[in-house]
Amino acid sequence: MTEEPNYIKSLNLNEQIKETDKVEKREHKIYEVFVGAVVIKGLNAILEIALGTLLFFTDIVEDVVSGLVQREIIEDPNSFVANYIQSLLSTTPQVQTFGALYIVSHGIVKVFLMAGLLRNKIWAYPATMAVLALFITYQLVRYLNTHSILLIFLSIFDAFVAWLVWHEYKRLQTTGKVG
Repeated sequence: MTEEPNYIKSLNLNEQIKETDKVEKREHKIYEVFVGAVVIKGLNAILEIALGTLLFFTDIVEDVVSGLVQREIIEDPNSFVANYIQSLLSTTPQVQTFGALYIVSHGIVKVFLMAGLLRNKIWAYPATMAVLALFITYQLVRYLNTHSILLIFLSIFDAFVAWLVWHEYKRLQTTGKVG
């Protein structure tokens, strides 16, 4: 058996280095998307907490939305979106309280999980994947009742974020960087 000449070993090493650089660049891009998605989910969670608090203590959200919807209905009485939103506004105080508590609790859970992810806490990765799976399931069940395409888009985004969390979790496990 003959040994490979040094120049062939050198070529193989150079190819391995190039491949490693490609993988590292791809992983860095995925990580940047991961951080961006986590920040977006975190900001959305803060907005949910604020909106839920407003719904719980005031009618300001309903008043603003109602005013915007009324203008749209005046311009286009057959506007599907405006009429749909208007039908959602006529709720009982119990429904509004439930909605406010749901939105606030949803936001608090997401802020807690997103903070854990940004701090590379090991518990946050599987917990986030589980919570996102529950949110996706709930959103798809709600879709069967409401046929709101927004729920499909939210589910797709949540599934994408769950994949990013899983990918980052696996990457951190192999590098030993999970805290």
